Amino acid sequence: MNAKEKAFRVLTVHRTSIILALILIVAAFLSPAFLSVSNMLNVIRQVSITAIIGAGMTFVILTGGIDLSVGSVVGLAGAFSAGALQTTDSVPLAVGIGLLTGLICGFINGFFIAKCGIPAFIATLAMMTLLRGCILVYTNGTPISVQSDIYKAVGKGSLAGIPVPIIILLFVYLAAYILLTHTAYGRTVYAIGGNREAARLSGISVVKNEWIVYIIIALLSGLAGIILTARLGTAAATAGEGYEMDAIASVIIGGTSLAGGQGFILPTVIGALILGVLDNILTLMNVNPFATNIVKGVVILIAVLADKKFKDLSAKVNQ
Repeated sequence: MNAKEKAFRVLTVHRTSIILALILIVAAFLSPAFLSVSNMLNVIRQVSITAIIGAGMTFVILTGGIDLSVGSVVGLAGAFSAGALQTTDSVPLAVGIGLLTGLICGFINGFFIAKCGIPAFIATLAMMTLLRGCILVYTNGTPISVQSDIYKAVGKGSLAGIPVPIIILLFVYLAAYILLTHTAYGRTVYAIGGNREAARLSGISVVKNEWIVYIIIALLSGLAGIILTARLGTAAATAGEGYEMDAIASVIIGGTSLAGGQGFILPTVIGALILGVLDNILTLMNVNPFATNIVKGVVILIAVLADKKFKDLSAKVNQ
């Protein structure tokens, strides 16, 4: 990693951290209940699911791709996992089924995108619709309840006072950080996003490595589906709806370029925290819940505009 890339990453982390700090200060003034321990734990638990998906989305966007199917993967993995638990009463099997569901969905996405050359937007949009239909057929529109306390602990439990979803989140981001910054595969991800043809000519297997990216994000979405189901104690047919936009927004706010090839994994979790805090403070202030989407849309537009201005400034400096 060269000096420019290091400077970019440091600047990105600092920029998103400052934005988060300012939002936290404003939120504390707007609602005294915001800084309560119970509320902060609630925010962190909610954010962990989006942030885990966001980690996978960072890989995808770094290659210049997109995945709109992650919300449906979350819902399907949660439904299959809850169904397996209800049928077998085996927590390991239920978790395994959820992760396997994500793995298979990612394999299919990767096949159509990397192997068949279908644009990621179209392929994952189709998959999003297809999987949502599978959820409705499997559940018949009826929530599947979860009775196992051990399974519920994945979403509600704590270890040494730290919520289990946060522990999982830390492991996910540690693994993602190592994979992207300290392995040959991470370098290929950046290379594919930076210049796909140049990466191919340099001997990189673009098809294989891009395929793996979609498997990674779907596997993490399956994990998120298990956590969500465990946290709610039920797998609803609508579970995961809208998560794709939250994950994409987290990555964009975190400074990863939609054009691919430039970005960093750590600011993504800060982006997810920014969205989570905004959601929470609007709820505490009894703002119409539908207005939350308006705020998210404005935040995404501002983030994209800031990203463009930042790139324009960097280009001028480098000239």
